[in-house]
Amino acid sequence: MSGTLHFLLSWTPGSCSVYLQRRQFRAVPLQAVSPRDNRLMKACVLVSPAPVESNPLRMVELPKPKPAAGQVLVRVHACGVCRTDLHVVEGELPARKSPVVPGHQVVGVVEENGPHASRFQPGARVGIPWLHQTCGACEYCRSARENLCERAVFTGWMVDGGYAEYVVAPEDFVYALPEGASDLHVAPLLCAGIIGFRTLRLSGVRPGGRLAIYGFGAAAHVAIQVARHWNIGVYAMSRDPRHRKLALDLGAVWAGGSDDEPPEKVDAAMIFAPAGELVTPALRALKRGGTVAIGGIHMSPIPALDYDLLYHERAIRSVANNTRQDGEDFLRIAAEIPIHTEVREFSLDEANEALNALKNDAIRGAAVLRV
Repeated sequence: MSGTLHFLLSWTPGSCSVYLQRRQFRAVPLQAVSPRDNRLMKACVLVSPAPVESNPLRMVELPKPKPAAGQVLVRVHACGVCRTDLHVVEGELPARKSPVVPGHQVVGVVEENGPHASRFQPGARVGIPWLHQTCGACEYCRSARENLCERAVFTGWMVDGGYAEYVVAPEDFVYALPEGASDLHVAPLLCAGIIGFRTLRLSGVRPGGRLAIYGFGAAAHVAIQVARHWNIGVYAMSRDPRHRKLALDLGAVWAGGSDDEPPEKVDAAMIFAPAGELVTPALRALKRGGTVAIGGIHMSPIPALDYDLLYHERAIRSVANNTRQDGEDFLRIAAEIPIHTEVREFSLDEANEALNALKNDAIRGAAVLRV
């Protein structure tokens, strides 16, 4: 008779219970075990994708994960709430693991090393990003383009993420974090910051140039600080006046509505809002030879384009994930500037509230869960 353990979730509206079951044995509710039992952890679990208005995440107790070979077990202190989490929760990204613990902007400390893991000492402060692991052998991995690996695994979508007290990750894909800024303020750097940085580089804008940013949330409020550090003039477009004010507070030359044209043509544009209709005004704002870089993993349909908007060597390019080198480069620059993130704190059991606030543009800067 097999001794394999299986984890089953049963739930009713507003509650969720977790059970351990051994094959052909009676299920035993975890509530029967002391809540101080160090074999367990609290986590927010998505059982099935649903609109965030239905508050689909459930706070549960799960077995604390055990690090496999080459992995570290991290005690989570903070986890940023990203728009990609929203796409996972609402099913705009098709479910790849179910149930799943979302979250991929994780700051914490190493509690335990798995076999053959020795890069970090217990107690080391680390960050876990979106890119969980790549194959290391494909043409993309072998040419410094691991962000395009077809067998890549992503945190909080394909494997459990940071909306929990503990998470495991391969040590080679974990960032060493220096002491200094608080865990809450560092967390948004691990996706919003890194992807904003990669988008900025792929836009092709140069020091002294002009840059338009469409959608001014977590990624944009970090990217503008790098752009200003590089002496780039920033023109911010957002439908929300609070976000336009944040852009101006952070040094934007000008801020307007989503459909407004900046007062001058720009060398490049970045789109962070998942709205395909923004591609048209972004192209219209470009000088000849400029690029529109789209920094999201999901976007609504792009309307049909008049070729005149593309002519004169204007370009549209997507930005897919990031490499580990992107993260290392960005974290070094973030410390040099230094970058300051605007955060709104939520507790772990307020994860649904945080996602609802994000969906409704009610976050100035970034939302972060304190765990």
